[in-house]
Amino acid sequence: MKRILVLAALIFPLIVSAQVKLSEAVAEDFSTKAAEKFQQKNDPLLVFVADQMSRSGAGGLEIDKTMTELKKDPAALDAALKYVYQFSDCNRQQLIANLRAMNLQTNNVFPLATYTVNKFKGEAKALTEEKAALIKSGEFATVAPGTPPAAPAQPQPATSTAPTGQPVTPGTSAQETSAPATAATTPTAATPAAPAAPAADPYDWDVRNIFPLTSPEQLAEKFGKENVAARPAQDLEGNDLGTGYYVFPDTDNEMEVVFKEDKSKLVTFTHEHSKWKSPFGIKPGDPLEKLVKINGRAFRINGFDWTNGGMIDSWDGGAMDKKGVTLQLKANNTGDPKQYDQVTGDKKVRSDQAALKKLDVVVEKVSFQTAPQQ
Repeated sequence: MKRILVLAALIFPLIVSAQVKLSEAVAEDFSTKAAEKFQQKNDPLLVFVADQMSRSGAGGLEIDKTMTELKKDPAALDAALKYVYQFSDCNRQQLIANLRAMNLQTNNVFPLATYTVNKFKGEAKALTEEKAALIKSGEFATVAPGTPPAAPAQPQPATSTAPTGQPVTPGTSAQETSAPATAATTPTAATPAAPAAPAADPYDWDVRNIFPLTSPEQLAEKFGKENVAARPAQDLEGNDLGTGYYVFPDTDNEMEVVFKEDKSKLVTFTHEHSKWKSPFGIKPGDPLEKLVKINGRAFRINGFDWTNGGMIDSWDGGAMDKKGVTLQLKANNTGDPKQYDQVTGDKKVRSDQAALKKLDVVVEKVSFQTAPQQ
């Protein structure tokens, strides 16, 4: 008996290890099939996964590239599996069904499901609650069905019954069916005119679509020459960047794009109430608490009213670290000197400092810097 217990003690950790380690072949299969489904742009599962990857920062700025190369980034691959699990309501059987729908090799489905459940079962409650919140708020990423909308039903003539019990067919007069005289003289109510359908928005407001562009000409082609203006540009630190191209200038939807010589791009937003759907869901006006949640931990800010005041100094190794995101914050409530003086001047301030909560600190400007292209 002791020998059996000893063997069990030795074997059990190996079994657990096999369940929490993803083989190269399984990772390759998932990465390949996820790329194929994502590139179709009409698969609800992969649209949701990509949106969650972008919202969480796990996919980086160029999420389209990440989604087609998941195997090259183990952390991104794990994140993709987490959101497949979330899409599946953290239910193992539904997860297996969704993995099968991705056309994975049959012998890869169960190891992948086991790995995913073991790795993220501790987050199941939080993932389920987050999904419910996304659905309730209307932020749950979906795709429209591929089938064309059904044609409106044509009104059919009403069928009534004559005194003889025979149905009245279209075109038959009341007299021919001996219907009561009152039926022929009853006025027909006018059918109210259907409200005009709102005009379709001609623009795709997802910022990710800007990153593949390589020239101002492409920007003008995408949004119209009349909606793009060339102006001098600066980064958030006040450094001159040469010419910037402003899409929808002087409106809430203004977006500044700078094309650099190394083919990287700097995309900046400074207006609230914009239609743009930005990476990681970060936009001007967002509260400090949202940034902490996205980053997964507290971070450091340059003191206000000083050089680079209010800019993020370091993400301190959080989810937003090295993701190409630069933020400048502002404090809306600066009337209490005792609180404001604690976070101003030549100092670094942690985002969890109590004074910041009372100052209503929000995002003032946000820039997204893509990587240079080879």
